[in-house]
Amino acid sequence: MAIHAPRRRLLRTVGLQFVRSGLVAGRRSVSAGLSLTSMIDFLVVTVVFLLMSFSATGECACRRQVDVPVADHGTDMIDAVIVSVSNHQVFVDGVAAGDVGPTEDSTRVQRVDAVFNVLKAKRELWGQLYPGKAFPGVVLLEMDANVPALIVKSVFQTAALAGYPNESFLVSASAKAR
Repeated sequence: MAIHAPRRRLLRTVGLQFVRSGLVAGRRSVSAGLSLTSMIDFLVVTVVFLLMSFSATGECACRRQVDVPVADHGTDMIDAVIVSVSNHQVFVDGVAAGDVGPTEDSTRVQRVDAVFNVLKAKRELWGQLYPGKAFPGVVLLEMDANVPALIVKSVFQTAALAGYPNESFLVSASAKAR
């Protein structure tokens, strides 16, 4: 292959006619037109959707299968692990963690192993994500109002054994407190 003097030769050897025709000046527009009206409409709809779905009240975004007790005094929601107990199911942060049937059948407070294992794994994960920081150990217990006291005590004690000493109950505000 011989050495040639520098010249314009970008895609000159390509045998496709439509590729070569794009290189000729004046045949194709360099700028593309944008419809600003449709782009603004899209952004307005997106902003309205986000504003409608935003909740600044501190409400829990968890499912409402649990009928929580009503309280006159309370504090706003905090960022914590939520342990929910309804009927015989236990959920940790909305994910099924186990069953409290064996605890309900016994006559004494006992550790709920499924909840203990999940909470312990969450505590260890927190330790890996934030090395050197003290673990806050905060858990919110969302108990159905009809759950027996034995199960409430068992889940409360299980959370404490898993390394969550700061426990609070999730309740609804009464009409008087609002």
